[in-house]
Amino acid sequence: MEEDSPRPLKYVDIGINLSDPVFRGRYHGKQAHEDDLTDIIERARDVGCTKFMVTGSDLKESKHAIQISKDYPGFCYATVGVHPCQAKHFDNHPGGPSQLIQELRELVRSSKESGHTVAFGEIGLDYDRLFLSTKEAQLKYFEAQLDLAVEIQLPLFLHSRAASEDFERLLKPRLEKLPKKGLVHSFTGTTEEMRRLIDLGLDIGVNGCSMKTEENLEVVKEIPLDRIQIETDGPWCEIRPSHSSSKYLDDAPPLPKAVKKEKWKKGCMVKGRNEPIAIAHVAHVIARVKDISVEEVCEAAWNNSIKMFGLGETN
Repeated sequence: MEEDSPRPLKYVDIGINLSDPVFRGRYHGKQAHEDDLTDIIERARDVGCTKFMVTGSDLKESKHAIQISKDYPGFCYATVGVHPCQAKHFDNHPGGPSQLIQELRELVRSSKESGHTVAFGEIGLDYDRLFLSTKEAQLKYFEAQLDLAVEIQLPLFLHSRAASEDFERLLKPRLEKLPKKGLVHSFTGTTEEMRRLIDLGLDIGVNGCSMKTEENLEVVKEIPLDRIQIETDGPWCEIRPSHSSSKYLDDAPPLPKAVKKEKWKKGCMVKGRNEPIAIAHVAHVIARVKDISVEEVCEAAWNNSIKMFGLGETN
């Protein structure tokens, strides 16, 4: 009797910026090649990536993310929020901060009810890039958005860079009021920081940027399997040959050929433009680092994502 064939791998890309113009062939305001968004989604689906969480980074991008979730129902889902580096949008909004909060409230409430939005974010703190938004603005509007997430009752999609003390201080009292807690995406912190976040009830999102150095890989090795989720954060955060993680890709499934954007043709990736098919490489590195099978990584991450965000599935 033939052995049972292995179950196909299933992935959720919990952080993908599909509203970025590069996925429509536009780079720096110029059309370099035809819109290939549908091809990108199909390529990912062919390797088992059947759920995508499209990141909202401000009001406009959140609306884009919701539209993509409408265009690709059952596959794409949105997050809604204002990224810490965009916190200045609150003070610059024509109707002032309270008006922007109200517009976010209306957008997230209606899109949650319709099933298109599954998380509040990307929100958090980023002290590495204070030249984009001041610490004062980041703190003020992180708090305001956390309170809105509690009001709407959505899990959090979080960003933290060089701000762990303030980040954890503001999160702690709110997480008690959010049954599904949330996730810190694109995690690059220390093992100690990771453990503190897990103790708060949060999951950890891992992508290429989470595995650049040997120190990063040591952290990934220690993330409990029942608290890990995986992402590409495309078009950014690809695994590069210079990264410590790249040595684990020698036996990974090959990605499509990548060409310069000017030489793009159907079926090719674009050099420097990360896309969701590469989630297979993220899972492969995690499996090698943890010395377990890719199937174990995928099953755990899938279950963690569905449990937290739903994504049209029952766990």
